[in-house]
Amino acid sequence: MTSNRPHALFSKRAAGALLHPTSLAGGHGIGDLGPAARSFVDWMHEAGLGLWQMLPIGPAGLGNSPYSGKSAFAGEPLLISLHDLAEDGLLKPSSVRCPKDLNRERVNYVAARRFKKARLKEAYLNFSASRRTSSRSFREFKQRNRYWLSGWCDYAGGDHDEHVFQQYIFDRQWNSLRRYANQRKVRLIGDLPLFVELDSADVQQHPELFNLDRDGKPRTVTGAPPDGFNSDGQLWRHPHYRWASHRAENWRWWTARFKQGLERFDAIRLDHFLGFVRLWHVPASAPTARRGTWKPTPGRELLSILRKRIGPLPIIAEDLGAITPPVERLRNDFGFPGMRILQWAFASSTSTDLPHRYPSAAVVYPGTHDNETATGWARRLPKEQRRRFEAYADPNGAPARAMVRLAMTSPAVWAISMVQDLLELPPSTRMNRPGIPRGNWTWRLSAGTLSSHQAGRIRNLSEASGRLPGVAS
Repeated sequence: MTSNRPHALFSKRAAGALLHPTSLAGGHGIGDLGPAARSFVDWMHEAGLGLWQMLPIGPAGLGNSPYSGKSAFAGEPLLISLHDLAEDGLLKPSSVRCPKDLNRERVNYVAARRFKKARLKEAYLNFSASRRTSSRSFREFKQRNRYWLSGWCDYAGGDHDEHVFQQYIFDRQWNSLRRYANQRKVRLIGDLPLFVELDSADVQQHPELFNLDRDGKPRTVTGAPPDGFNSDGQLWRHPHYRWASHRAENWRWWTARFKQGLERFDAIRLDHFLGFVRLWHVPASAPTARRGTWKPTPGRELLSILRKRIGPLPIIAEDLGAITPPVERLRNDFGFPGMRILQWAFASSTSTDLPHRYPSAAVVYPGTHDNETATGWARRLPKEQRRRFEAYADPNGAPARAMVRLAMTSPAVWAISMVQDLLELPPSTRMNRPGIPRGNWTWRLSAGTLSSHQAGRIRNLSEASGRLPGVAS
């Protein structure tokens, strides 16, 4: 029998911030896991926020999207802190002086990769010269991650040992950041995409786990059927899984993936939770997602096995979209809280996204990385929706602040707001515009944006709504 008891993490009200590490200030053309990440944790602690949610942290692929990752296991080398490598004696202080052209308010991925690639190589050479490759921690890292590490290095090309070094350093810096956060009562929340890219280390290493033809091309690809917003549907073009092969290998790939995710994070947002019930299969040659077929997936079997092997699963179910009763049953049977988006709440007076209708087993967001900032959203509200919003929230000219307050005071067990909304930042700070292939994933916090005054205001709200870390609700 399936127990629907939620994970213990979801037994206490909490509040958090949604911010990808690439959006942090400092670093070398891009945010990273170093000093700015620790400063952000300090600010969160001051603000009474106990949850830091991120986007996927794997090597970014097409369009620099973290959701187009090149590996389900590897970490993005761009997130490695050069400052921390210098502190470890692997780089000279002169090597980590940041050129002025990298000190921008937007991520320049090309320039950041060029600058950091040379210094990561320098650090690797120093690491090898100091014979640290024979250290116990390095050998244990390789042994512990042998399932995926060699395949990633083969896929990445070049010096195999240098890629192992990068992943080792990523792992060390990540674990250091997580310890730092947990010591300050901040938990890290990750994001696990359901699919992987065709051009990825996983498909190259395990082609038998994907529905490919003899030439290694997908027989069908992922997408979503037409709806009221997309007359052609959505065509994502990931390869589908060959579920029989996953069952035949006793779900090893999925088990390794979830185990690693829960070693890195305290909880995980499970993207496209609907896909654990059924998936839309589109012919690989189709120009749109109009012509497709729903096919069931063994999500219940998979999640049951994962829970048996790993234990209770601290998962947020991304159950947005056209939810069916089987999806609701699966979510509820495993005790996963679903998601609520406040920006969708005011389309009608019967909306289930209105805060007073939330169950406690929910995680509420004013908006996510795919949404407009609350400030920009409010500017574009149709007249009738604006009337409902103003009647419900009484924003008094500060819509972002009103949206954060609605989320915090709602019945939902967790309330997570984009940093852009916590700080009432303008529409220019939006992270992603779905359907627009360029210009996304580049926004960064400006140095000095986080202040004690803002932290105090947010802390007061977190305390008033019963969400302070370490305080009984």
